[in-house]
Amino acid sequence: MTEQVSDPEWSEAAPSRIRAGATGEIRGPEMSTQTAFLFRHQPRFDETGFVAAQSNASARAWLFSRDAMQGWSESRLILWGAPGRGKTHLLQAWAKRCGAAAMECSDGIPDAAVLMEDAPAALALDSVPTADFDELALLRIVNMAREHRVPLLMTARLPPGRWRVSLPDLCSRLRATMTVELKPAEDALLLRLMLRLLAERQLVVTRPVTEWLLHRLPREARAVHEAVARIDAMTLAAGIPLDRKGAARVLEDICGTSE
Repeated sequence: MTEQVSDPEWSEAAPSRIRAGATGEIRGPEMSTQTAFLFRHQPRFDETGFVAAQSNASARAWLFSRDAMQGWSESRLILWGAPGRGKTHLLQAWAKRCGAAAMECSDGIPDAAVLMEDAPAALALDSVPTADFDELALLRIVNMAREHRVPLLMTARLPPGRWRVSLPDLCSRLRATMTVELKPAEDALLLRLMLRLLAERQLVVTRPVTEWLLHRLPREARAVHEAVARIDAMTLAAGIPLDRKGAARVLEDICGTSE
């Protein structure tokens, strides 16, 4: 994948943003009182919306390079890593490209027969539990995918060698599955991610304020997501762009400190 993300232009004097609606009132500079509605941001789970970096280069190569799946051991691959590193985003993008049946598994492993009802070209299991789950159900999916020669992509927080599994057959299948780690995000990735999330929500934050906040946030993508969501809510309520004082409040809400 050769995705590129262009940094939006910085503006030192961002206009206030007002959303018309009916859930509350806000007032912007030199503007009459208007009503505003809450806007639920919908994340983009596609290839072009993914922020490419060295930390996820291996995963992207094994998912999107030409003939990459031919190198998967027994046509299975597990992406693993801490929360917020892009596992779900990559799985959804891969599922869309491959026509895979995708299922979120944090609340339970789906039935193999249901997954295969429409004869999907591939299978994608997101957020597979690593302990206290229905091992037999997962084994059935793995076996069925193998029998029908259907590529199977799974995501989890831990590599399979650290899963708490008791079924010998499932242990054997997991040991034979290729694994790729999504590593911690670099500073450049976090900056590009924040710029993209701000742009998606039509938020304009000055460069000094953005860099001040990013320098103090935890070095995790999910912290950036949370920060942008809080900026969105704060600027919507106030009707004015984010300043250093507002950024300090965002930081305090997330980390318990403004410095």
